Amino acid sequence: MAGADEAGRGCLAGPLVAAGVLFDLDRLTLGDRRALARLDDSKQHTEASREELYPLVLRAAARAKVIVRCARGIDARGLHRTNLEALRSALAGVACDGALCLVDGFRVADFGHEQRAVVGGDGRSAAIAAASVIAKVTRDRYMHRAEERHPGWDFAGNVGYSTPEHRAAIATHGVSPIHRLSFASIAYQQLALGR
Repeated sequence: MAGADEAGRGCLAGPLVAAGVLFDLDRLTLGDRRALARLDDSKQHTEASREELYPLVLRAAARAKVIVRCARGIDARGLHRTNLEALRSALAGVACDGALCLVDGFRVADFGHEQRAVVGGDGRSAAIAAASVIAKVTRDRYMHRAEERHPGWDFAGNVGYSTPEHRAAIATHGVSPIHRLSFASIAYQQLALGR
């Protein structure tokens, strides 16, 4: 069973990260199954809990793939199109013959394997939840490093999401090189930064 999910779709800044994870149920040990029993939507876990799950997921997975799409690429292609392409690429990187591919909330077009869109899938499927954890941890680590290169927007704290403090920082400093300029955010409209 393969699952795919993304992190960062609704952010003002930073990349969109999609992950795909394949579990071979016959290969999972009892220890793997116990560790994976804690899986849930990555947003339901604390940052520390996601960091604990991350290596457990990678150890249990038969395959894992991470796809990162930068802010400028999102601006050029559009968020929805970029998201679907990233999910397709993540799944293609882990899918194998006979695997059922589950995607959180979306079906991806032009994909040669059996797939299902599962609404709320990161809370209903271990494979999607595992992909959710991998995508979220990867993206959050990137945003923590981005804080060093782009101080002033508190990327370590808000990881690019539209918090009141983040919007205030945009009002004070403008946008950074990793802000998405095409995102139709109320924050940008209020600050007259949208196109």
